[in-house]
Amino acid sequence: MAEDLPAWDQVVEILKGVSTATLTTVLLKKGLRNVWMRNAQPIHPGVGRLVGRAFTLRFVPAREDLATPASWASPTSTRAAIEAMPAGCIAVVDASGVADAGIFGDILCSRMAARGVVALVTDGPVRDLEGVLGTGLPVWCRGAAAPPSVAGLTFVGWQEPIGCGGVAVYPDDVIVADRDGAVLVPQALVGAVLEDAPEQERMEAWIMEEVGKGVPLPGLYPMNSETKARYEAERGK
Repeated sequence: MAEDLPAWDQVVEILKGVSTATLTTVLLKKGLRNVWMRNAQPIHPGVGRLVGRAFTLRFVPAREDLATPASWASPTSTRAAIEAMPAGCIAVVDASGVADAGIFGDILCSRMAARGVVALVTDGPVRDLEGVLGTGLPVWCRGAAAPPSVAGLTFVGWQEPIGCGGVAVYPDDVIVADRDGAVLVPQALVGAVLEDAPEQERMEAWIMEEVGKGVPLPGLYPMNSETKARYEAERGK
């Protein structure tokens, strides 16, 4: 990440104050339309907003000679990948959108939590749902499926570019996840997002106050020049 950015803990603190909805708007203004990961929804009630660097994992469709229970002991396995995860990362898993094979269960999620992984984000399901919920690891996924991953997928590697929920994710891109889902912030745009997104949040909070006062939307949202001048004046106070 660029050297002129704030320290990582400050980056996290700033982005925790920005909703994924706001991030998609800010990134849209910068030309990025495809940053929200489809089929990745939080399974924990009341989950907060989390931020982390992406640690990527990739599955491909199952091939019978490779997708076997014996593969779980392979050097190229989800188990080995988990042991490579640094504390503070968000594991982002490309499951090819498969809906009937649980990529991780309670044991793997428990180990991730123990290693300090912030969250799991995937376009596939998890298994052992009650156990996964009990691990305390926040998970964004497409629900639950009882069959193991090898029933429909072959694990092929980690820390390489992936596609999760139709979004291209590279290792160390920044992921922000909340009740609306998970959004990618490309490494190269983190500085610009840190500069623009908090102001977008402040502006929209002010607009909400105006709506609460009965101000009509035309000229307010989006702001015309007169409204923007009034906003700037009030913000200056």
